[in-house]
Amino acid sequence: MLKKYVRNGLLISSGLFLGWLFFHSPKSATEKVIVSESHPKSEIWTCSMDPQVRKKEPGKCPICGMDLILLHQNATTVADSNAIHFSKEALALANVSTSIVSKQSPVKEVRLYGKVQMDERLLQNQVAQFPGRIEKLMINFTGDLVKKGQVLAIIYSPDLITAQQELLETSKIKGSQPAIYEASKEKLRQWKLTDNQIVAIEKSGHVKTNFELVSTTSGIVTTKRVNTGDYIAQGTVLFDVANLSNVWVLFDAFESDLPFLRVGNTITFTMRGLPGSKFSAPIRFVDPTIDPVTRVAKVRVEIGNSSGKLKPEMFATGIVHAQLGELKDMLVIPKSAVLWTGKRSVVYIKQIELEDAVFKMQEIELGPMLGNSYVVLKGLQEGDEIVTEGTFSVDAAAQLAGKPSMMNR
Repeated sequence: MLKKYVRNGLLISSGLFLGWLFFHSPKSATEKVIVSESHPKSEIWTCSMDPQVRKKEPGKCPICGMDLILLHQNATTVADSNAIHFSKEALALANVSTSIVSKQSPVKEVRLYGKVQMDERLLQNQVAQFPGRIEKLMINFTGDLVKKGQVLAIIYSPDLITAQQELLETSKIKGSQPAIYEASKEKLRQWKLTDNQIVAIEKSGHVKTNFELVSTTSGIVTTKRVNTGDYIAQGTVLFDVANLSNVWVLFDAFESDLPFLRVGNTITFTMRGLPGSKFSAPIRFVDPTIDPVTRVAKVRVEIGNSSGKLKPEMFATGIVHAQLGELKDMLVIPKSAVLWTGKRSVVYIKQIELEDAVFKMQEIELGPMLGNSYVVLKGLQEGDEIVTEGTFSVDAAAQLAGKPSMMNR
């Protein structure tokens, strides 16, 4: 019985020894395999047109057929786990370029749109100084040019006929009744007759039935309000005359633009109807109220128009370069460098301590937009190198790699 147990034990021991002999591998060899597999040298190839394509070897893009480019190669040195790596080839194909962040004196570029309008101070109504009937109109259409002193209409006035008769009668007794004589002349003066006209009536001894209405200003007839044969009262408006030797240009300014517009700022503007011509004038007035319908305020400039080229209702496009003194020596970056989600503004900073093209997302706080650039309030420092062209390509690569990006914190 004992021999049986001894025999079985020897058989088991022999089996274990043979198994160890055949299946055992040296410890050092195992360690070498583990070490070699722990740092595999792999490459990732992608398409510049379809960055979602990822291959472990070069070839053609299965979507567009373009040659794949090397995105990045695993390296033993990694600057930041949240950074995105680009090979030189990928960087060139993505047209990525960078620039250094610097301090500047911000200049806000405000673009405004408006129209030429008549100068309200040079708009006059031509009214009848005495009642009567229009016998003849010397101006028969709007747009006609009139000069100061030009005859506008011939008017028959019964009241003036009566006043002339009184003058001729009182002139006979002016020696004995000078007060009555002077009163009759004053009555004619109230009808806007001049002293020369009164003297002429008195010398002629005849009553004048028709009187001329003359213009009190020079300009363009903008409105014709009467016709031949109309009966008019004293003070009736016959014509509206606008002097266009000086005009206004009224620009529309949105609420967001108003903080940068001041009286005295120069507006450089062009006219759609006068291509190639540029005009410049200072702001004379900024409307203190905002139109409740259009949500804009009017900004007015005044400009001479002796040539008559500027006509009311012509469209104008103006630009104001406003100096932002309160933001002097602030960081300014190009507009193309910023990715804006509505809630966050991000840029990509180049890790300058590395030789490879490595970029990392950075959230920033923006100030005013300066035309094609932004003022940066927080998030960057002077001397940072940021992506200014190809920012979206860098962000797309970060999204596909699962790194922090515009859409993913």
